[in-house]
Amino acid sequence: MRRRSVLAAVGGVLVAVATAIAILVGGNAANAPVGADSEYPVGAGLGNAASVPAGTGSGAAPARMTSQTPPNLAGATPTHLVVPDVIASVPGGVTKADLAKIQQLSGVRAVLAIDGARITVNGTSLTVLAAPAAALRPWTPPATASSSAVWSAFGAGDLITTTQAAAKAHLAPGGGYPVAAAVRARITDGGTALLGVAGVDGVVSQAEGKKLGLVKNIAVLVNAPAVSVTTLTGQVQAALGGAAHVIPLVSAAVPTDLPVDTSPPTGRPANYLQLFQESAAAYCPGLSWTVLAAIGQIESGDGQNMGPSTSGALGPMQFLPSTWAVWGINGFGDAGSPNIMNAFDAVPSAARMLCADGATSGAQGLRQAIFDYNHANWYVDEVLTLAAEYAREY
Repeated sequence: MRRRSVLAAVGGVLVAVATAIAILVGGNAANAPVGADSEYPVGAGLGNAASVPAGTGSGAAPARMTSQTPPNLAGATPTHLVVPDVIASVPGGVTKADLAKIQQLSGVRAVLAIDGARITVNGTSLTVLAAPAAALRPWTPPATASSSAVWSAFGAGDLITTTQAAAKAHLAPGGGYPVAAAVRARITDGGTALLGVAGVDGVVSQAEGKKLGLVKNIAVLVNAPAVSVTTLTGQVQAALGGAAHVIPLVSAAVPTDLPVDTSPPTGRPANYLQLFQESAAAYCPGLSWTVLAAIGQIESGDGQNMGPSTSGALGPMQFLPSTWAVWGINGFGDAGSPNIMNAFDAVPSAARMLCADGATSGAQGLRQAIFDYNHANWYVDEVLTLAAEYAREY
């Protein structure tokens, strides 16, 4: 799978984080390295974490419902999600110079340094990671990124754990528990999220991580969608030197077997989820709604960034006006001329265009249709892997 995220339920950004922490700190959170800033956005577009709007770090309110913009899938999400491709660690921690070297690699769009260590919570050893909410949230999968409850608790200093870790440590939401850590003596359990991978038991804010004595900048996540994972792994290894541990988080396989909704909701959609489902069913039977959801997220963050883009694209599905003139339609009974800024027109129009380009004619047809939407192979992979994530979570 191409998409692997810090809080993913299947696969996950930090497949080897527990191993990396064991190698670097051996379970001891002392002796934090000379650190750097926690987040270093690179370039623009998908990987520019600086584009995350203010307020999304700790449970911002859902977008207001209007006649043209339905609310997103499950509350407020970052403007763009970021897909991590490799994780790298260096004995002693990742330094500012290390991050600068990675930033300069061709194709790198974003990097995120993370803190981490094993700590004891309620008598149970847990592997816990930390980063600022605004920095971490875009790297998480859709359901977690869009959960106001998760990020509100996270911002309040609570520990967010996996369901498995909560059971193992006998934690209950809202409960306060003893912690064996540098400063913190107790911590509040903030509930569970999609964290069940490879020994990663929980996440906390960077401020709480400091109190817990987590190792500063223990590892760095790297996003470079236009570079093959094999090439990127080698480039990061060369940049950081032989002592670094660089682990690819993805495989070359990109999913195309996506679910098709045979019984979508009917009537005027009340949110983006219904809009994607109904648009696929009505305007491109056989197309998975998850493809429309992925395109909508990547292009505009479900209507949060309506453009114009640097190329002049507009609206929630980022149509060029010239393309809109050909494919733009009124959707769901709207009157008047098709409106490129209206999600109820734009999403059905995207479905219609994808269908005409062969999106329902098999795996290769789907890939080609997405490529026709945005002429880049990395974009095709990004859409398909994010679509697969939507399929798992909704």
